[in-house]
Amino acid sequence: MQSSLFNAQPLILDLPGAELAYYPDFIAEHESCYQQLQETISWQQDQIQMYGRRIAIPRLNAWYGDEGMNYSYSGIALTARPWTPALMKIKQQLQDKLAIAFNSVLLNYYRDGNDSVSWHADDEPELGPQPLIASLSLGATRRFSLRHKSDRKLPVQHIDLEAGSLLVMAGDTQRNWHHQIAKTRRSIGGRINLTFRSIIS
Repeated sequence: MQSSLFNAQPLILDLPGAELAYYPDFIAEHESCYQQLQETISWQQDQIQMYGRRIAIPRLNAWYGDEGMNYSYSGIALTARPWTPALMKIKQQLQDKLAIAFNSVLLNYYRDGNDSVSWHADDEPELGPQPLIASLSLGATRRFSLRHKSDRKLPVQHIDLEAGSLLVMAGDTQRNWHHQIAKTRRSIGGRINLTFRSIIS
């Protein structure tokens, strides 16, 4: 499993109040990476409280990281599993390329077009005021959408996240923008998304 920046410079996405950079070809051997993670990650399907009842989220997920790097969102409390060799290798390559340290990763497995994640921001207090999140995509291409939290005159933005690509979100992105992966009726294969981040103790 090797990582490679084929583009010396990322594509900079110019949105007000956001810092976004997209690397279309970040991991060269993304197919074998996808297969390995699909088979070795301890996937689970958590539940959230909605309209007075518990419902399963429409995707599988897993949380890995340094010891004690626990995380909560939407009423879900996650305890970090120890890094696997594959995740540690990806983390080290990301850190080498971006010159940023990460202590945790949230993995989401979208099994088909029925799996999704609704509008949200990664703005939990334990991520700090300006979190940097490195989002790596493996498997099927899915559409990533962004909408401004307060200025609804700004159009919704869409990015098709391809296999092996990396999207880096930094600065005030989480403060000002929501994002989602919507369901699709198209026949589509599975996608694994890894969002590397740093929990602030």
